[in-house]
Amino acid sequence: MSKYQLLLPKMGESVAEATIIKWNKAVGDSIEADEAVMEIATDKVDSEVPSPVTGRLVEQLCKENDVVQVGSVIAIIETGGTEEEVIETPAAEVAQEINAPDTPEVVEEPKAEEQSQEYIAPEAMPGLDQLEAKDSATETTVDASKGSGRFYSPLVKNIAAQEGISVEELDKIPGTGAEGRLTKDDLLNYIQYPAAYKTAAQPIEPAAASVFESTKPEPQPVRQQAPAQAAPAAEPKPAPVVSVSGNDEIIEMDRMRKLIADHMVMSKQTSPHVTSFVEADVTNIVQWRDKVKGAFEKKEGEKITFTPIFIEAVAKAIRDFPMVNVSVNGNQIIKKANINIGMATALPSGNLIVPVIKRADQLNLVGLTKAVNDLAGRARSNKLQPDDVQDGTFTVTNVGTFGNVMGTPIINQPQVAVLAVGAIKKKPAVIETRHGDMIAIRHMMFLSLSYDHRVVDGALGGSFLRRIADYLEGWDSDRAI
Repeated sequence: MSKYQLLLPKMGESVAEATIIKWNKAVGDSIEADEAVMEIATDKVDSEVPSPVTGRLVEQLCKENDVVQVGSVIAIIETGGTEEEVIETPAAEVAQEINAPDTPEVVEEPKAEEQSQEYIAPEAMPGLDQLEAKDSATETTVDASKGSGRFYSPLVKNIAAQEGISVEELDKIPGTGAEGRLTKDDLLNYIQYPAAYKTAAQPIEPAAASVFESTKPEPQPVRQQAPAQAAPAAEPKPAPVVSVSGNDEIIEMDRMRKLIADHMVMSKQTSPHVTSFVEADVTNIVQWRDKVKGAFEKKEGEKITFTPIFIEAVAKAIRDFPMVNVSVNGNQIIKKANINIGMATALPSGNLIVPVIKRADQLNLVGLTKAVNDLAGRARSNKLQPDDVQDGTFTVTNVGTFGNVMGTPIINQPQVAVLAVGAIKKKPAVIETRHGDMIAIRHMMFLSLSYDHRVVDGALGGSFLRRIADYLEGWDSDRAI
């Protein structure tokens, strides 16, 4: 029999390793081509590793919770060949087999929510752990051969079997995974809110958006379903309740919540945080955007939000003050060559993720707009790759989305600064004219910068923040698109 070496696929340019979360197949189990063998997690994105071949799993070369390097052999699969040989497959070939994950914890997965500057507790369905625990001796699976031929992951089939859901019923559930595949989250939503799926007649327009796309508080986003399919307005799912004591519920942290908690505590313990504030008059920006947004969308095919404007100002200010674009390694200061700006983006689940715009200072406003819309759109549709959330050197988060005028965000290690953008408010302000001082209604916004006082002193942090405000206030109202 031929033996096939399954390698850990490459998941992004800067992703060198992943953690084995769970083996979906045990030694001796049969495996179909494209069937998920295991679930893996990087620092940001979780996904499944499918098998490129049909055969039987004969050896697991790593255990759950092991950290494995990209390109390493993780399993041996015995195929149907007649000769005793070991087939070696390059990691790049295996990488082509992996698409956007069916259960991307990066967006909505209860087990692994994304990290960002503003965290919202991950949500899960009660009993999820029990649904995920597979008993190989009593497992019942859905026979996909009786349905439309739609692919279902082993976890989805196992949950459906335990809930008594037929393959015909599965075929009718809209999916939000790659190419419309049904994810675990889709199925759990269907189980918890079946009435919503039966009554939904038209696709729901996605309410989730980049947290920069509005300066006013937005309602909680609803789940976006695959195009051309009816979709329910899925409500946030409660976290699993482990026990109840009186009127108090005790909720066990899941894996990603623990990671988030550890990361936040580590950041506060590592960096002495200082926060500076400045108020900026952004009237010219608001009026300019209102004037050109229609023509901009018609010309470029993209909606322009405030996000690319803020990022452009930040990138310019970083070029003026490059010592903000650094990291710390012991007693060494590492000055970053590239300006990679992370932008906090709201997800359909209500959580946030921070995709990164690489070399933001080398993009013009049109390029920044396209990058912002692309990353925000792929975040909402669960299509971010691990490399999309790596290598950020500075982060911007918009607390104004929630109606807050200012905030004191926690630094995203190993960066040394993070900017919070507050809500834009109309306020009376004193302005200077050639005829003297006057009071006028202006669009005002607070900017707050949290920085690592080990390497960023008050003079540097304050000057950098003021420079961002100067670029925003000096916006050219006649700027061409």
